[in-house]
Amino acid sequence: MQRIGLTGGIAAGKSVAAGRFAELGAVVIDADVLAREAVAPGSVGLDEVVEAFGAHVLAADGTLDRVALGTLVFADADARSRLEAIVHPVVRRLAAEREAAAAVRDHGAVVVHDIPLLVETGQQDDFHVLVVVHAPALLRVERLVRLRGLARAEAEARVGAQAGDDERLAAADVVLDGTGSDGDLRAAVDDLWARLAEERDDELASETP
Repeated sequence: MQRIGLTGGIAAGKSVAAGRFAELGAVVIDADVLAREAVAPGSVGLDEVVEAFGAHVLAADGTLDRVALGTLVFADADARSRLEAIVHPVVRRLAAEREAAAAVRDHGAVVVHDIPLLVETGQQDDFHVLVVVHAPALLRVERLVRLRGLARAEAEARVGAQAGDDERLAAADVVLDGTGSDGDLRAAVDDLWARLAEERDDELASETP
């Protein structure tokens, strides 16, 4: 099994890269999806979030009001740390379960862990290859304002809450350029996939008696 860590700053293009990896046959384990599962209605995680932050982070239907919680934690580093202490252990457990299931189905599976806060949570040494989708912070702020409708102050807070570009790039084994079009980024993933396939073939050949 080949384990790939995929990360990038918010609005860098990581989701496009993850989607292309899935199209090429990788098993993509999305930490954001698992984070939502960790605080789903009826979960222990949601109970702990409400205990930590109050009932005002719940929507009328009893689900987590992610906008209200996001506004709170992106403006307060201590609040963000409290939330991460609740959610991250659950996400890691769920990711390990998904990876184990993928290995059972296919010993030669390529598993891509899509983790926005991979570097921030100290997981940069946990993968065979660490891929960073990079776009400068200023461009990412502009994208959040233009494409997602965030106020500039909120966009800057969200970008600022993550690792700096230098820290993320220093951890990378492979850097994919997220400044161009989606098509450009998908093509870069294709090139990387071909190189990784050659490595997998070489490893299989070396294991063959």
